[in-house]
Amino acid sequence: MAKRDYYEVLGVSKSASKDEIKKAYRKLAIKYHPDKNPGDHEAEDKFKEAAEAYEVLSNDEKKAKYDRFGHAGMGGAGGFGGQGMNMEDIFEHFGDIFGGAFGFGGGGGGRGEPRMRRGSNLRVRVKLTLEEIANGAEKKIKVNKLVQAEGVEYATCSTCGGSGRVTRVTQTFLGQMQTASACPNCQGTGKQIKSSKAGVLPDGLERKEVIIPIEIPAGVEEGMQLSVRGKGNDGPMGGPAGDLLVLIEEVPHEHFSRDGNNLHYDLYLNFADAALGESYEIPTISGKAKIKIAAGTHSGKILRLKGKGLPSVNGYGTGDLLVHVNVWTPQDLSSEEKKMLEQLKTSGNFRPNPTGNEKGFFSKMKEFFSHS
Repeated sequence: MAKRDYYEVLGVSKSASKDEIKKAYRKLAIKYHPDKNPGDHEAEDKFKEAAEAYEVLSNDEKKAKYDRFGHAGMGGAGGFGGQGMNMEDIFEHFGDIFGGAFGFGGGGGGRGEPRMRRGSNLRVRVKLTLEEIANGAEKKIKVNKLVQAEGVEYATCSTCGGSGRVTRVTQTFLGQMQTASACPNCQGTGKQIKSSKAGVLPDGLERKEVIIPIEIPAGVEEGMQLSVRGKGNDGPMGGPAGDLLVLIEEVPHEHFSRDGNNLHYDLYLNFADAALGESYEIPTISGKAKIKIAAGTHSGKILRLKGKGLPSVNGYGTGDLLVHVNVWTPQDLSSEEKKMLEQLKTSGNFRPNPTGNEKGFFSKMKEFFSHS
């Protein structure tokens, strides 16, 4: 099912201010909050959809990428790494927006549930050739990350009794006031390590080198960041993993330069071919193509090969290959070649409006210059 436009989800325009975006999200979040709609899966989906839209549109960098590339710029799906949302993400990042309407933290905390801490994100750079960008690629990335250690036994936190929260009662001039906060012993997870092997960190994690396969969509650009959901560092005490953020780098190409989805290629030909016309075989990103150089072609002319560029990352068509014609002037001429040029020069062949009697001269020159 195709994702809805994020502005449509929140019911705001592209020119909406941050405050307007926040107000629109809060309104939807309260309307579809799971505490208000218990057991309603449709409301839960709308709750997640609104949070995903807000996560992107409230962030200047992500909003700019979304405005330029759409959902593809978010890793193919959107908020929180492009793979959808879960309740832990929403309550952890946006619980304060609910304004306490549903209890502590705006979500699960109000029901005394422990808080699962999400792992941190990892960032890697991936270099791609233009051929890989044109076709999409699968890469296997080797990363050193935090993973759940094997053989670790957990026990219920002795401080909070497994709730993940501690309650404090303070005396004020208005009377007693009760506040709840994350347990300082287990950081809100409700668990503590009972036994583990050597090398395991206090949060139950250990460092390990792993290989992660990632899919790169066709049409990505230099500087674009893709997110792979759940492939970052594992969360402490069995919490959900963070994301793997993949920064795209383009490898310079032997023949082409890039401008958006268009490719540029410099074609050099001798002026005999430019004068008489000739067929040339040139490289393309997917193979080779033949082009016809018309007689009388000037240096600086641009020939356009439709659809021979790069695909749009959003799937909105393919760019073109632009062939820039450069008429090549030979050096180190032989005496015979110089003599022919002198004949042309005196016969007026280099005038802006040639007489039309030069074809024989150019035919002979072509024979020479094609081997120069």
